[in-house]
Amino acid sequence: ALFKFTKAILEDRPIDVYNHGDMKRDFTYVEDLVEAIRLLIDAVPVRPADGEEVPEGDSLSPVAPWRVVNIGNSTPVQLTDYIAAIEAATGKKAERNLMPMQAGDVPATWANAELLQHLTGYRPKTTVQEGVGRFVDWYRDYYRI
Repeated sequence: ALFKFTKAILEDRPIDVYNHGDMKRDFTYVEDLVEAIRLLIDAVPVRPADGEEVPEGDSLSPVAPWRVVNIGNSTPVQLTDYIAAIEAATGKKAERNLMPMQAGDVPATWANAELLQHLTGYRPKTTVQEGVGRFVDWYRDYYRI
């Protein structure tokens, strides 16, 4: 959405806003994602000893050395606030094409990153405004806009 919205806004084209913007998502800045993955490299999954249980909230497989770890800010952001952050970073107002909810979509979703914090002590920290601002700066530099 960030690339698509930024490109359209800078080109003065409308953006499609589903569910009339009444949606929430958990946006995670790429540098936070990379840092979390880097830290998880040292959090090697170890199978529990025979008879031991996997701790509550840990996705560690009881039969194999792997687990699933959510990486995210754990904070749902209103889509309209996300668009407002892009507008602030670009200095342009978006022309919004308000549309109904897409089939199969959900109104809100976000990561539960408690396991990430438990395993690494890390929580993503880049705000939407910071991350969007950095992306727009990169976009303008890369595409020479």
